[in-house]
Amino acid sequence: MTRIFATLLVVFWANLSWAQTNIALGGVSANPNDEVEVTAETLTVNQENGSAVFSGNVIVGQGSLRLAASMVQVVYSETTGDIAQLLATGGVTLVTQSEAAEADQAEYDLEAGLLILTGNALLTQGGSALAAEKMVIDLKTGTAQMTGRVRTVFQQSGN
Repeated sequence: MTRIFATLLVVFWANLSWAQTNIALGGVSANPNDEVEVTAETLTVNQENGSAVFSGNVIVGQGSLRLAASMVQVVYSETTGDIAQLLATGGVTLVTQSEAAEADQAEYDLEAGLLILTGNALLTQGGSALAAEKMVIDLKTGTAQMTGRVRTVFQQSGN
């Protein structure tokens, strides 16, 4: 038994650099058609290129999903004029009813229903934690995929 465990451990560590983990997220979901509320210290609007940038303690809310960052750029759909994407940078945190995540940057694609966290992505679910370079959350299915040096700590139910 010890030999099998040691072999599995060696294989795990050898493959860790290209590891990929799929996880189910109980509380991460959002309807892209729900209203998006943004609060910030400042808003800069450029009429020439149609961009809007919120900065300073930015908080984005949609349903039970909350995203906070130093700066969030709003990208509008050319066809509908609705918000298509939110690009967040600077201390990005994501909070739901049962999970919390953080990363260096986040891209929330409302049209595709995807939230992409990049750069030191960390997800906590109760006592468990998962970290990777990139985490892609499918808000329609409540699942996520983490890639790039995935590290995990799972809290066992008996502990």
